[in-house]
Amino acid sequence: MQKNWQIKETNVVLQQKLIQELQIPSVIAQLLISRDIFEPGQAQEFLSADLSNLHDPFLLKDLHLAVERIKQAKQRNEKVLIFGDYDVDGVTSSVILFKLLHGLGLEVVNHIPHRMTDGYGLNDGIVELAKTQNIKLLIAVDCGTTSHQEIQALKSVGIETIVIDHHEPPEGERPKAIAMINPKQKGCPYPFKYLASAGLVTKLVQAFLSKIDDNILTLAAIGTIADVAPLIGENRILAKRGLERMNQTKNKGILALLDLAKIRGKKITPFHVGFIIGPRLNAAGRMDTAHLALDLLLTEDQGEAYRLAKLLDGHNSDRQKTQKNIINEALELVEQEVNFNQEKVIVLNREGWHKGVLGIVASRLREKYNRPAIVISTKDGIGTASARSIDGFHIHDALEQCSEYLESFGGHKGAAGLTILFDNIDPFRSLINEVAQKTITVQSLIPNLLIDSEIPLSGLTTELIEMIDQMEPFGEGNPTPVFCSRHLMVKSNPVVLGKDTLKFWVTDGQATFSTVGFGMAEYKPIVKIGEPIDLAYQIGIDDWNKAPTVQLKLKDIKPSAVL
Repeated sequence: MQKNWQIKETNVVLQQKLIQELQIPSVIAQLLISRDIFEPGQAQEFLSADLSNLHDPFLLKDLHLAVERIKQAKQRNEKVLIFGDYDVDGVTSSVILFKLLHGLGLEVVNHIPHRMTDGYGLNDGIVELAKTQNIKLLIAVDCGTTSHQEIQALKSVGIETIVIDHHEPPEGERPKAIAMINPKQKGCPYPFKYLASAGLVTKLVQAFLSKIDDNILTLAAIGTIADVAPLIGENRILAKRGLERMNQTKNKGILALLDLAKIRGKKITPFHVGFIIGPRLNAAGRMDTAHLALDLLLTEDQGEAYRLAKLLDGHNSDRQKTQKNIINEALELVEQEVNFNQEKVIVLNREGWHKGVLGIVASRLREKYNRPAIVISTKDGIGTASARSIDGFHIHDALEQCSEYLESFGGHKGAAGLTILFDNIDPFRSLINEVAQKTITVQSLIPNLLIDSEIPLSGLTTELIEMIDQMEPFGEGNPTPVFCSRHLMVKSNPVVLGKDTLKFWVTDGQATFSTVGFGMAEYKPIVKIGEPIDLAYQIGIDDWNKAPTVQLKLKDIKPSAVL
């Protein structure tokens, strides 16, 4: 698909200030500026990602109330129920909180709802569940922000609730919890608004213990990265320091996952969390019960850890097969049913699609067509859906405008979930596309490729790569740097390797490098030996059976304009 290159503007004055103060190359200075880091002190803090730069946890609204209520539970010998979400953030948050409370000497039980039968968040059965276990304090993690009725019902039978959540609070009155820890809520002075729930529970640990040990850091890093929280500010600190400690963790469940995936001992990056560790933990809640993942991360028995890790690995394989089948069915439906001339939002429905993979399917459709996608699975006249959006279309706001057709919904600008009656799907499809017509332009349907800087090939060195590596971990909010170079001469005939991988060599007359484009075989016709092209790329290292050399990891290819 054609991409719109957006090269970030160079600010020479700011560049020079950072270059002189920090003694860094202009490319690194520009990368910092493009991440809205303009001051030398700010840059030093970003590059160091030191734990001492974490904010005072008591700046979080209601955190002092939560601390006092937990201390009270300890004094009264009350039993505490941790109610978590079934995704990786919810599971890691539950584990961190369990370890904290158990370490403080409280009696604690965990509960995670079943994705298929219970749905997201606190539900109608929560009062009976809490009463039968003689619970006096319930702590909801990664959910609860919108649970007005359930929290009121708990309160009516003498059970108090603390909510630790990062989801967008709706307009109006908040639930009647005794403490609501959510930096996005109105009136919260906390300076960093983007902590995932695992990060928020880690702040509770910091409040109680004045420190965060390595095992908590690894869990916080996994939850933060898997939830695609922006890797800036405190998230960057937790992710960077947690990833560094992953191979040294004492958590037997994490070590079993690393062993099973054959990545133990390697440098663990957000890629490994997002595509290897996270999916295995998520597979528990998608295909069965998330308690498997919870038990894995809580077990102190090495044999049990390997048993549970293998179970999760099997669930992940089942998830991949189910996901592949549904994606293929969804792609067929798009070709048959969606009129792109009239519909800017893809809304698909199929009876009996597995609810555990709807978000993944919606993401794949969004990536392929660069349009918001809502994928619905219906059963007995009720539809459950996941939505994924594109830049410039706030999906939660759009759903609010369509709420007359929805039973429930929640989420944020990029992703959401909803339930809908089958009979309302067609009018909902029409209305959300009316909303989209006012917001999504033809230009916004062309995917943007954000490029940090245009540079000559001769400026690419292994030393530069080492300096760029200091800006890791890369991910949401701190993307892997993308560069472009124009009027490069193709030095070799392009070849297509397995999985549509395109490879060829280019030169700018001073430096010559190999390029690799994964899934980019379709570009082969425009790559001709002896002819000029423009490339957008990330910088990588090719060390396959040889000394390490710079390699361009392609993001886009365009024929060069005539000079």
